[in-house]
Amino acid sequence: QVQLVESGGGLVQAGGSLRLSCAASGSIFSTNIMGWGWYRQAPGKQRELVAAITSGGSTNYADSVKGRFTISRDNAKNTVYLQMSSLKPEDTAVYYCNLVVILYSYWGQGTQVTVSS
Repeated sequence: QVQLVESGGGLVQAGGSLRLSCAASGSIFSTNIMGWGWYRQAPGKQRELVAAITSGGSTNYADSVKGRFTISRDNAKNTVYLQMSSLKPEDTAVYYCNLVVILYSYWGQGTQVTVSS
């Protein structure tokens, strides 16, 4: 069984920064990992992809966060990070970590990010 534990969310003023972390534990084989993703879901909206990173290190970002957010990973720690800068009130949402392995994917419980204006 694999568990994802997110941390780093909180309340921040517009223009501020936060760093989210997501650590995976359990039966994980690094060779089975295909990639990681960060998603977010604001009230009344669908969950959307914010950033993703493949096992090879390629990254992809939603247009709304390009230039402000950076996804990275530590393979030795089975951990993925999301550095968020220049935060805006519209970034307010619950942020979810996603781990994609061969034939399956896992989700974290979510961490709240609130950006005040």
